[in-house]
Amino acid sequence: MTERLPSSPSDYLAAERTFLAWIRTALALMGFGFVVARFGLFLQSFEAGQGAFPRTYGPSLWFGTGLIAIGVFVNLACAWNHLRLVRELNRGGSGFNRLSSLAMTVAGVLAVMGLAMAIYLVLVPQPGRVNLEQSEAKPMTAKQDNGIVTIASQQSVDQTVKKLEAILETKGVKLFAMVDHSGEAEKAGMHMRPTKLLIFGNPKAGTPLMLASPSIAIDLPLKALVWEDAEGKAWISYNAASYLQARHSLPQDLLQNIAVVETLAAKAAE
Repeated sequence: MTERLPSSPSDYLAAERTFLAWIRTALALMGFGFVVARFGLFLQSFEAGQGAFPRTYGPSLWFGTGLIAIGVFVNLACAWNHLRLVRELNRGGSGFNRLSSLAMTVAGVLAVMGLAMAIYLVLVPQPGRVNLEQSEAKPMTAKQDNGIVTIASQQSVDQTVKKLEAILETKGVKLFAMVDHSGEAEKAGMHMRPTKLLIFGNPKAGTPLMLASPSIAIDLPLKALVWEDAEGKAWISYNAASYLQARHSLPQDLLQNIAVVETLAAKAAE
């Protein structure tokens, strides 16, 4: 029987270096997995801010969670292998003279996951941007959650505001206030793209509405928000008349009293 030579300090130090390397690998896998899992949320926020229709990024959550799980497995497996190796060294030698099954397993799993992620990125289409021509041709549909309608303007924010003010004066509609949000932000030392809110109305049209449903006073006078997006395009946003009617249970015959905002915004956007 061949007698094993006693293990030297360098053997223990080499085993410890290998153990620490595996721990770093596990931590890197878990950290990268967290980034991948949260990256889908970042992409959704980015696309929404750029005017694109946000997509769902469910696979990023599963890929990220899978990487975190692999990192946890590597931590446990390397601790177990290190314990076995130290026991072998304590007995006077090492029986680990074969390929690392842990390394081969991790490499194989990562290769499969990488291939799956690559296939997903290739097959999933890129997010489409809002068709501006269609937006200019007709107003965007009011969202069911907030009732806001947004239409594109052919002029800049300032030009659109001046045009809307002129239209209000011509129609005999009183402009109660014009709030320059971007101007106030600049005074506070912050940058904000041109954003202005016009508050307007006519007591002859608004009073019957409030008599029929006092809660409508929360949304009166009427408002039109003129704002600029990240690409320098001006837009007009306002509360849909149908939304206000449903929100305050207004009678059908009074709907025209608030529907005027749609006509005013459309003319200002031309």
